[in-house]
Amino acid sequence: MTQPVLAVWTDFGGVLTPPISHTLAVFCERQGVAQEPLIDAILKVTASYGTDDVMLPIDTPLVTEQEWLAQIGELLRDDHGIDMHMTTLADAWFDGRELNREWAERLRELRSEGLFVGLLSNMVPAWDAHWRRMLNPEGLFDDVVLSFEVGHRKPAREIFDLAVERSGIPAAQSLFVDDLAKNCDGAEAAGWRAIHFTDAQTAIKALNEQLGV
Repeated sequence: MTQPVLAVWTDFGGVLTPPISHTLAVFCERQGVAQEPLIDAILKVTASYGTDDVMLPIDTPLVTEQEWLAQIGELLRDDHGIDMHMTTLADAWFDGRELNREWAERLRELRSEGLFVGLLSNMVPAWDAHWRRMLNPEGLFDDVVLSFEVGHRKPAREIFDLAVERSGIPAAQSLFVDDLAKNCDGAEAAGWRAIHFTDAQTAIKALNEQLGV
């Protein structure tokens, strides 16, 4: 017999916010920079750290956001002749970013019904205050597990095992919602259930099915 879900953990970016692709498009439009050269520079910097995961260098972190941006800026100038001087991405990235209120409200309902609700996110240190202004975790989450604070990141098993330890709820009764399939795969490999988030309505329907409501 399947054990009931007692803990629901959610990702932040791309789940409680619009898709990353949308946020990137808005950012590039505001900065007056084409997406293609910026993505090219970011991927080259990412590869220099021996990974294809764009956020890994700055959300573990291996490097500060300021250093990371300087490396991207250098490649933009050298490879594309583009000058983009930024010491922080946080203000431009979060300014005007919309909250997925439908999903947040469903999480509030679950918590009021007695389920454990947590946030499990790969987060950049310099972005911490910004997401908290966008979404106050008080009263919404029972716990917040962020990669830069705990030294582990999705999809590695360690961060899911840590979340289980902190919630006190077994992996078999924990469910994770993320917009990246590889992070959902990581959760399932750790013994969790997972929902690949594409939009709030679909995710809520899938979650309700898992909860039997």
